[in-house]
Amino acid sequence: MRKDLKEAVRDTVQDMLDSGIQTSFTEKELKKLGVTLRDITITPARIQNIRKKSNYSQSVFAKILNVSISSVRQWEQGLRKPAGSTKVLLELLEREPRILDYRINKEHTGRR
Repeated sequence: MRKDLKEAVRDTVQDMLDSGIQTSFTEKELKKLGVTLRDITITPARIQNIRKKSNYSQSVFAKILNVSISSVRQWEQGLRKPAGSTKVLLELLEREPRILDYRINKEHTGRR
């Protein structure tokens, strides 16, 4: 593949990934194109803002993410950091605060 064409494809694929567009590229294909998946950095203040923007208490937030309330408290205090898929879920909640509402039994909470 010509260098300029490869760069154009790489830039396009990187833009697609950065915009949240779903792709079916394998890790090997992305690496060959020179595309990198960005690391997710979640600060304690950002976690607290995500939770508050979603309008959840720490206990509800913990249940939705399937983690302990202690974990949420420690993340917000900067004592621990979320890892792996939890960081991805937090990033999704930041973009779409209601995305995990389906996990709440609305019959018992009064939320509709």
